[in-house]
Amino acid sequence: MRRLTFPALILPIALLTACGAADPQATNAQADLDTLDAALGGNTAASEGDPALTAALHDQIMVDPALVQQANDDVIRPPTTPVTGAVPPDGIAVAAMKGIPLPTGLRSAPPPSADCPACTTARRALTLGALAQSQGGSTGRCAQRLAYSIAWANRLPDALPLYPDARVAEAAGADGDGCALRVVSFVSAQPMQTLLDFYYTRATAAGFPAGHQADGGEHVLAGAASGKGAYLVTLRPHRGGGTEVDLMVDAH
Repeated sequence: MRRLTFPALILPIALLTACGAADPQATNAQADLDTLDAALGGNTAASEGDPALTAALHDQIMVDPALVQQANDDVIRPPTTPVTGAVPPDGIAVAAMKGIPLPTGLRSAPPPSADCPACTTARRALTLGALAQSQGGSTGRCAQRLAYSIAWANRLPDALPLYPDARVAEAAGADGDGCALRVVSFVSAQPMQTLLDFYYTRATAAGFPAGHQADGGEHVLAGAASGKGAYLVTLRPHRGGGTEVDLMVDAH
């Protein structure tokens, strides 16, 4: 057996001593953290030097009972009061139209026919694109290229423009590749008969036929002319008063 010399015995002992000794820097860092934790918890005199910090940590949390009643997304019972999110009124009273000149000299639209397949088609169309695509032919082809922007409402042909008091809700259009399609949804404060007379007068003056169909409270005015294109106007009562209108013009 080989004997261990004295220096060989000293080395392991020295290593064990070094591992067991505390690092002064680590000890100081830990002491600083302990002091900071104690100060933030308000358990030492360190926190007494900052009254704002002490108050923020120890004062009671303030809540708004009115808002608490609305913060019930994850509970079983609904809130006791309705959410008070402000929504602008949807009414479009005629009084709001002061100063807007209205068309005069309108011709009366003829009475509607009893059958209105276009009304059923319009009701099933959930978007302006679907409404245009339901027309088929070149209009349906151009509907696949529709781009949505309120700016299209300003690009209607002069023959069939927006009604003067129109409040545009949505608009879309397609140009190029044989397409000149415009589709606009808007609301007017005027009664439906006024809108019917307006678009009947404008369409016939531009050389379009004007077929009038109705199904209950929903009306459709439509026509097509060779070399001029086609148009479709659907009208229905607006719940806030006035008339909702979907106007489609395809000047292909």
